[in-house]
Amino acid sequence: MNGRIASLWRHPVKGLTPEPLDEVSLSAGEYFPNDRMYAVEVGPSGFDPDNPQFVSKMRFAVLARFPELARVKTQMNDETGRLGIGDAAGFGVEIPVGDEAGREALARYLQAFLGAEADAPLNVLVGPGGHRFTDNKQDGFVSAINLASIRAIEQAIGEAVDPRRFRANVYYDAGEPWIEDGLVRGDAVAAGGAQLKAMKSITRCIATHANPETGERDIDMLDVLQRAFGRNTLGHYFSVREGGRVARGDTFARMS
Repeated sequence: MNGRIASLWRHPVKGLTPEPLDEVSLSAGEYFPNDRMYAVEVGPSGFDPDNPQFVSKMRFAVLARFPELARVKTQMNDETGRLGIGDAAGFGVEIPVGDEAGREALARYLQAFLGAEADAPLNVLVGPGGHRFTDNKQDGFVSAINLASIRAIEQAIGEAVDPRRFRANVYYDAGEPWIEDGLVRGDAVAAGGAQLKAMKSITRCIATHANPETGERDIDMLDVLQRAFGRNTLGHYFSVREGGRVARGDTFARMS
């Protein structure tokens, strides 16, 4: 497997807008920087900040539960620590999510947006220390998808598929679809100046049905994957074995 990185993305708030990056610095043993730092629980999720453990995404406000969240547009300002939030018409509010009052304001905004759909009070959590609200218990440090495999899906259904449906950190192009299936746990992958370790394939869920712009469930992606390819996975989780700079255009290749 030998490809090039086409794009890099972070998701500061779990379930909300992906943000493109030109480059990123990965650190050994750590998560993708500033990814899923915050999560919005729907009713008490059982998350304990003093003993942070994995909590199922279905306890949070995510696209699998509320696809209309795709219509909320957010952008994190790293310098100010404020989250711009609004609808597709523009960012109408800036919220300092780094403090408790700001997180309460974000919860109120989303509660008003979702209305009766949110059947329990919302509360914004911040990951303590190095904890991140990923979808995988242990292996979800960095997620990566081969764009050639997405092109195969497009050919199967005869329409364009926005890669953002899959909410990965790294999109690379290896030229050949599904060549990434040859990765086994522990395989080393060079990603720019960093070295990753393959952990497991990503099992997809109904979040991928949602159009990342409109929130409409307009493609039954689980049915497409099963019917056209006999699978329910797309992409891989990796851990960071050796840190380094990673940028668009860099190599993403299995190491011998």
